[in-house]
Formats: sequence, C-alpha cells, structure tokens
Amino acid sequence: MTKSLWHSQLRDGLAVMGMALTEDQQEKLLAFLGLLNKWNRAYNLTAVRDERVMVSRQLLDSLSILPWVTTQHLLDVGAGGGLPGIPLAIALPETRFTLLDSNGKKTRFLHQCVLELGLDNVEVIHGRAEDCSPAEPFAQISSRAFTALENLVHWCGDLLANDGEFLAMKGQFPDDEVAALPAGWQVKSSHSLDVPGADGERHLLVVARAGNSR
Repeated sequence: MTKSLWHSQLRDGLAVMGMALTEDQQEKLLAFLGLLNKWNRAYNLTAVRDERVMVSRQLLDSLSILPWVTTQHLLDVGAGGGLPGIPLAIALPETRFTLLDSNGKKTRFLHQCVLELGLDNVEVIHGRAEDCSPAEPFAQISSRAFTALENLVHWCGDLLANDGEFLAMKGQFPDDEVAALPAGWQVKSSHSLDVPGADGERHLLVVARAGNSR
C-alpha cells in the first residue's frame, strides 16, 4: 500500500512542479525513500516518520531547488540522510555530487544508498566542513536544515569559489539569519518554494560574496 501511495504522490507532485523524470529515475527515488524509511528506525536520519508525507517532505522538497542547480559539481554540506543531495543526484545523473557529513552513521547510510542505487555521480565524505580540502573550490554548495547562514558562510566559505553561491534551504524566511550575515556576504536572491503536499513555508536563499552578481 505504501509503495503505491508513494508512486502516485511522486508522479502527481512532479507533474504539478513541471518536472519530467523518467520511470527509472522515479523508481530510484522511491527506492531511496524506502532505504531512508528502513534505516531511519535505527539511525535516526530524519524526524519525518509519517509515511504519508515522506514523498512531499523528503523527495519533492529536495527536488524543489532543481532549477537553481547549474554547476557540474555540487557540494551538499550536512548531507545527513541524503537530502537534498541524493534526490538531486538521481534527477541530474550528468552532474557530480559530493555529500559531506560529520556523522559516521549517516555517511554509512549514504554509502549504502550509493551502492544499492548505483549512483556513480555521488561521492560521500565523512568529516567536518572545516577539515575538508577539495582539489578545487565548488561553484555551488547546498544545505538543508543544516545551520544558520552565519555559520554556513563561516564554516564553508573556504570551500566556495570566489564567484560561487550557497543554495540554503529554509522554512520560513529567516530575517534574523540574514541580518546576522557577516560583512562581505549577501543574499543574492530568495525564492519561495512551492512543494506539493507540504505544510508551511519553504524558501531558497542564494547567498554569495558581496559584489558577486553572476
């Protein structure tokens, strides 16, 4: 019953969002959700336990920032249970994704997802952002329910290219966090996200170094 419900919720949600994913991509998304639901019982990967809202709050919510992913290699910090990184990687198989998290249980889950779903475009790193030393900085860094914007730019600013941008997913518009951004950083744009079946507000804040208008 759950899988048929998820399948119809995903199909209908993608249609509302105007996203055309193949049947294989949709099956991978549902397989990921099954893994997340199974592992969550032991590993506490996400606070969402109600199977009736998982498609909306985990898959569709993650995919809602898809139009703003423009890089060929995206870093997802505080990747946790793989949101938004894994759904985005399934939707964009030609784009490389690096998923970074300091929690060993969560990165073990992410490694299992990569293995079982055959995600050749995903790399998982267990560690803290401050200790990460990529070969080259990232053009885009995503985060979802990870930390305040001030911490995000402080911890991860060195990982971002000079003309790069953070894709910070938030619930309500975080006026206090925006006001607390340190000098040299700005909210380049903000977008209200319409996620089918989701209660409450959703926002994407695109944060960049001051003067970056690319």
